[in-house]
Amino acid sequence: MEIRVVSPGREPSSISVTMRTPGHDFELAVGFLFTEGIISHPDDVQSVKYCELVDGEEQLYNIVTVSLAKIFDMALARRAMVTSASCGICGIEFLDQLLTCASPVNLDSGPILTSQVLVGLPDALRKAQPTFDRTGGLHAVGLFDSSGQMNVVREDIGRHNAVDKVIGRCVLDHTVPLPQFGMLVSGRVSFEIIQKAAIAGVTFVAAVGAPSSLAVETAERFGITLVGFVRDGNANVYSHNHRLAM
Repeated sequence: MEIRVVSPGREPSSISVTMRTPGHDFELAVGFLFTEGIISHPDDVQSVKYCELVDGEEQLYNIVTVSLAKIFDMALARRAMVTSASCGICGIEFLDQLLTCASPVNLDSGPILTSQVLVGLPDALRKAQPTFDRTGGLHAVGLFDSSGQMNVVREDIGRHNAVDKVIGRCVLDHTVPLPQFGMLVSGRVSFEIIQKAAIAGVTFVAAVGAPSSLAVETAERFGITLVGFVRDGNANVYSHNHRLAM
């Protein structure tokens, strides 16, 4: 799917092309623009639609155009084109750059989870994965509260896309930032997932798989509680364990 942006006085610009699982395309486009810093507030988005041809008689469902209320930063757009492939430009220099566009979360904010709620998160997510039931091959991301309730769940072939779909839904609902919620990832946690969580104000990230070392460092610096290997009744805590009532 191609993501295009239109802003006042400018021609449409192609920002990213991503391999995605069809569904919730508008959320994916808006979430990607938000987590890349191209938009910073829900009011920046005027409209989202599929590309139209022949005076609107035909729609291209693999091209989404987001119309913005402001002129966007082309430097951020160029970085988005480079990093969208997956692992992006990981490194300490980029981590320092992230500090300029996202603030550490409030250490006093966020859900407080008991160990029982924490280890029950994968089952709660699994129950909200209808496409996985049919295919057995998709990642999922869920936004949960302190009781373990999944408020938003999205599936995609790519973990990063699933994160963007969840955050995009919240942007469209005008509910960002999200300090009261945690995010569960069905696979491993990379630096980019923590980056997206930090920009959205998420305070707690849990994963069924392992975090990368840079993900751990980023979570530590941004005040995010990071827990990995949440499965079979166990979990490893990597940062800011004060949000766990063990």
